[in-house]
Amino acid sequence: MINLSLKRKLLPGLMATTLFSATLLPAQQASADDRVLRDIGVGAAAGAAAGLITGRGSFLGNAVNGGAAGAAVNAAQGTTKQGSTNRARRTNRNAVQDIGVGAGAGVAAGAIRGNRNTGNNAITGAAAGAAIHLLK
Repeated sequence: MINLSLKRKLLPGLMATTLFSATLLPAQQASADDRVLRDIGVGAAAGAAAGLITGRGSFLGNAVNGGAAGAAVNAAQGTTKQGSTNRARRTNRNAVQDIGVGAGAGVAAGAIRGNRNTGNNAITGAAAGAAIHLLK
Protein backbone atom coordinates (compact mmCIF):
# COMPACT_ATOMS: atom_id res chain seq x y z
CA MET A 1 0.00 0.00 0.00
CA ILE A 2 2.77 2.44 0.92
CA ASN A 3 4.73 1.42 -2.16
CA LEU A 4 1.77 2.20 -4.44
CA SER A 5 1.16 5.63 -2.91
CA LEU A 6 4.86 6.50 -3.20
CA LYS A 7 4.79 5.56 -6.88
CA ARG A 8 1.72 7.71 -7.46
CA LYS A 9 3.29 10.72 -5.75
CA LEU A 10 6.90 10.47 -6.87
CA LEU A 11 6.64 9.05 -10.38
CA PRO A 12 4.91 12.04 -12.04
CA GLY A 13 7.42 14.45 -10.55
CA LEU A 14 10.32 12.25 -11.55
CA MET A 15 9.01 11.93 -15.10
CA ALA A 16 8.52 15.69 -15.38
CA THR A 17 12.05 16.33 -14.10
CA THR A 18 13.49 13.81 -16.52
CA LEU A 19 11.67 15.30 -19.50
CA PHE A 20 12.62 18.82 -18.48
CA SER A 21 16.30 18.04 -18.07
CA ALA A 22 16.46 15.89 -21.21
CA THR A 23 15.11 18.69 -23.36
CA LEU A 24 16.87 21.70 -21.90
CA LEU A 25 20.29 20.55 -20.82
CA PRO A 26 21.65 19.39 -24.19
CA ALA A 27 20.68 22.67 -25.87
CA GLN A 28 23.61 24.46 -27.46
CA GLN A 29 24.15 27.96 -28.66
CA ALA A 30 23.27 28.50 -32.31
CA SER A 31 26.27 28.32 -34.59
CA ALA A 32 25.27 31.25 -36.77
CA ASP A 33 27.43 34.30 -36.29
CA ASP A 34 26.65 38.01 -36.07
CA ARG A 35 26.39 38.34 -39.85
CA VAL A 36 23.56 35.89 -40.39
CA LEU A 37 21.10 38.60 -41.51
CA ARG A 38 23.67 40.01 -43.93
CA ASP A 39 24.25 36.55 -45.41
CA ILE A 40 20.50 35.97 -45.77
CA GLY A 41 20.14 39.30 -47.57
CA VAL A 42 23.12 38.68 -49.84
CA GLY A 43 21.83 35.19 -50.58
CA ALA A 44 18.35 36.49 -51.41
CA ALA A 45 19.76 39.13 -53.75
CA ALA A 46 22.10 36.65 -55.44
CA GLY A 47 19.30 34.10 -55.79
CA ALA A 48 16.99 36.65 -57.35
CA ALA A 49 19.75 37.78 -59.74
CA ALA A 50 20.53 34.18 -60.71
CA GLY A 51 16.84 33.62 -61.41
CA LEU A 52 16.74 36.69 -63.65
CA ILE A 53 19.83 35.52 -65.54
CA THR A 54 18.57 31.97 -66.06
CA GLY A 55 14.99 33.09 -66.70
CA ARG A 56 13.63 30.24 -64.58
CA GLY A 57 11.39 30.46 -61.53
CA SER A 58 9.75 33.45 -59.92
CA PHE A 59 11.65 36.40 -58.52
CA LEU A 60 10.29 35.79 -55.02
CA GLY A 61 10.87 32.03 -55.16
CA ASN A 62 14.48 32.50 -56.23
CA ALA A 63 14.99 35.09 -53.50
CA VAL A 64 13.60 32.68 -50.89
CA ASN A 65 15.92 29.91 -52.12
CA GLY A 66 18.88 32.29 -52.02
CA GLY A 67 18.01 33.51 -48.53
CA ALA A 68 17.76 29.94 -47.25
CA ALA A 69 21.10 29.18 -48.88
CA GLY A 70 22.61 32.26 -47.21
CA ALA A 71 21.45 31.12 -43.79
CA ALA A 72 22.77 27.60 -44.43
CA VAL A 73 26.17 28.86 -45.57
CA ASN A 74 26.41 31.01 -42.45
CA ALA A 75 25.46 28.11 -40.20
CA ALA A 76 27.82 25.69 -41.95
CA GLN A 77 30.66 28.13 -41.56
CA GLY A 78 29.95 28.27 -37.84
CA THR A 79 30.35 24.50 -37.50
CA THR A 80 33.63 24.16 -39.36
CA LYS A 81 35.91 25.57 -36.68
CA GLN A 82 34.27 25.27 -33.31
CA GLY A 83 36.02 27.38 -30.71
CA SER A 84 37.31 29.91 -33.23
CA THR A 85 36.15 33.47 -33.16
CA ASN A 86 33.58 34.68 -35.66
CA ARG A 87 36.23 36.81 -37.33
CA ALA A 88 38.52 33.82 -37.83
CA ARG A 89 35.66 31.78 -39.30
CA ARG A 90 34.86 34.56 -41.77
CA THR A 91 38.45 34.89 -43.01
CA ASN A 92 39.01 31.12 -43.38
CA ARG A 93 35.97 30.36 -45.51
CA ASN A 94 36.17 27.60 -48.09
CA ALA A 95 34.72 28.48 -51.52
CA VAL A 96 33.83 24.91 -52.47
CA GLN A 97 32.07 24.39 -49.14
CA ASP A 98 30.14 27.66 -49.41
CA ILE A 99 28.97 26.91 -52.95
CA GLY A 100 28.13 23.29 -52.15
CA VAL A 101 26.18 24.13 -49.00
CA GLY A 102 24.38 26.89 -50.88
CA ALA A 103 23.41 24.52 -53.70
CA GLY A 104 22.17 21.90 -51.26
CA ALA A 105 20.17 24.42 -49.28
CA GLY A 106 18.68 25.82 -52.49
CA VAL A 107 17.50 22.36 -53.52
CA ALA A 108 16.11 21.70 -50.03
CA ALA A 109 14.29 25.05 -49.92
CA GLY A 110 12.83 24.39 -53.37
CA ALA A 111 11.62 20.97 -52.30
CA ILE A 112 9.99 22.43 -49.19
CA ARG A 113 8.25 25.05 -51.32
CA GLY A 114 7.10 22.39 -53.81
CA ASN A 115 9.32 23.62 -56.65
CA ARG A 116 10.58 20.55 -58.50
CA ASN A 117 13.02 22.38 -60.74
CA THR A 118 16.07 20.96 -58.97
CA GLY A 119 18.62 22.36 -61.40
CA ASN A 120 17.41 25.93 -61.05
CA ASN A 121 17.21 25.59 -57.27
CA ALA A 122 20.80 24.32 -57.16
CA ILE A 123 22.02 27.16 -59.39
CA THR A 124 20.21 29.73 -57.24
CA GLY A 125 21.68 28.33 -54.03
CA ALA A 126 25.16 27.98 -55.50
CA ALA A 127 25.06 31.61 -56.67
CA ALA A 128 24.09 32.65 -53.15
CA GLY A 129 26.96 30.65 -51.65
CA ALA A 130 29.44 32.12 -54.14
CA ALA A 131 28.25 35.68 -53.47
CA ILE A 132 28.58 35.20 -49.72
CA HIS A 133 32.06 33.78 -50.17
CA LEU A 134 33.12 36.73 -52.32
CA LEU A 135 31.77 39.26 -49.82
CA LYS A 136 33.38 37.68 -46.76
